[in-house]
Amino acid sequence: MLVVALIMTYTAHGQATFEVATVKLAAPLDMAKIAAAMQAGQAPKLGPHVEGGRAEYTYMALRELIALAYSLKPYQVNGPDWLTTTRFDINAKMPEGAPKDAAPAMLQTLLKERFKLTAHPSTEEQPVLALVVAKNGPKLKPATEAPTPIDENTPLKPGEIKMDSLDGPMRVKVNSDGSTTMNMGVKGIFIQKMDMQTKTLHIQSSAMTMAGFADMLTRVTQMGGSNSRQVVDMTSLKGYYEVNLDISLAEILAIAKASGIDLPARAGGQSSGASDPDGGQLVLESVQELGLRLEARKASVNRLVIDSIAKTPTEN
Repeated sequence: MLVVALIMTYTAHGQATFEVATVKLAAPLDMAKIAAAMQAGQAPKLGPHVEGGRAEYTYMALRELIALAYSLKPYQVNGPDWLTTTRFDINAKMPEGAPKDAAPAMLQTLLKERFKLTAHPSTEEQPVLALVVAKNGPKLKPATEAPTPIDENTPLKPGEIKMDSLDGPMRVKVNSDGSTTMNMGVKGIFIQKMDMQTKTLHIQSSAMTMAGFADMLTRVTQMGGSNSRQVVDMTSLKGYYEVNLDISLAEILAIAKASGIDLPARAGGQSSGASDPDGGQLVLESVQELGLRLEARKASVNRLVIDSIAKTPTEN
């Protein structure tokens, strides 16, 4: 109740606003430097960080910033394609005593004032990929224990950094083998690693809900483009499960193309697709091995439709 009261205090006299904020185009990432840091077990400081009266959003696409401000997933934001490719760094100071929970409302005001954002919510029936139980039943192993919330007062482990996400606080650590561990509290702990030799993304979770799994699959398909279909959990399975998934890079491109994204043909006229012999295990096959499957259906989907937004923010 105290947090709610404080947020109301900062919005009582109008929109919640940062005291001061700078917005600038993000510089290109130095991938060599990031790779070296990750090999040394250091996670790059990217994404949202709200702590100590400051809100920092580093190398974030406008689509991600809008989603964060409106408590949505990036794939729920309908707008021009450049929202995904144009990235910014935002550094802001919050009013003294403002709670961390007030940051999204302040970010929303910043987007409206500096980018002239106007948008409206929409709920409509759209094509989706339904995650359902296969004919012979699920082949999922129940988690040995449910994940626990993150205590933000707990000291960070060596090499671990704090991050904020739409699902709450999270802690990220780059491991010595190049894999990344993401502790998302009650959403579970995830380990992911890209194997460039086999062109495969390996994702492992010791405890994941089916709703979380559907959201993860949506994020994977979004690697191919923002127009990919949303994956919706329709399994009716409750509780937490262990999940191991290997996804080929070729399949990510194939799903993007199947979702209506025009991908360029390869040399010799061969198009990218799931039949690529260089690809690893296919997404659909990976899901089927868990006793699940993806079906094309229609469902009501909540979206935020962008009416107008400026590509360039007003000056600091």
